[in-house]
Amino acid sequence: MKKGFKYYGIVWLLAVVLFNVISFAIPSTVMIGKFEGTYWVGYIFVMIAFIGQAACSYKFFKDTDNSNKVFLNLPIITVSYSALIVSTVVGILCMIIPFIPVWIGAILCVLIFVMYATAIVKATAVGEIVSDIDNKIKEKTLFIKSLTIDLETLEMKAKNADIKKEVSKIKDACRYSDPMSSSALNGVESQITMRFNALETAVENNDCFEVKKVCEEMNVLFADRNKKCKLLK
Repeated sequence: MKKGFKYYGIVWLLAVVLFNVISFAIPSTVMIGKFEGTYWVGYIFVMIAFIGQAACSYKFFKDTDNSNKVFLNLPIITVSYSALIVSTVVGILCMIIPFIPVWIGAILCVLIFVMYATAIVKATAVGEIVSDIDNKIKEKTLFIKSLTIDLETLEMKAKNADIKKEVSKIKDACRYSDPMSSSALNGVESQITMRFNALETAVENNDCFEVKKVCEEMNVLFADRNKKCKLLK
């Protein structure tokens, strides 16, 4: 999302330039109290709000580093531009309208910044929670996915048509097994791994009888694993 921040940065820079040009271009005859103490207090706080928005946006765009986070945080991208535009408009209006005290604009801009920062924090928290859940799911489905790939490779290595057929059947049994794993399944999964190693040896030796025998054993183990998976849900 580095490009996203680059485009936001361009808009932010244009907004800050516009605010400063209008703030300093207004003649003191039009704007009563220009360059007095309250003026500078208001100006400084508006600029602090701008800088705070830039810092929050940089952190947000930097942390949004994968497609899941981008999708989840699309509303915040809209909010970031909206907050910038509203801050610019409020700041400028308070500078050019004489009867509105500058400090009101400063307070409004700071409030907008606080609401934007809060939205960033909430979005970041949600993104991290979803990422943690995704990582846990990947870990829990790793056994079946990895074994399926190993069986696909073993099927391609098979030289005998009957052996290839048997390996294909057990590959499908693995693929359509319950993908979720847990520590309670460690025992049966260890047995499946041992049987896979035996199957690999049998395929390399082109031993059709042994391949059928091991595949039958693996089918029983997969059925046992699926039953245990149902009990754990």
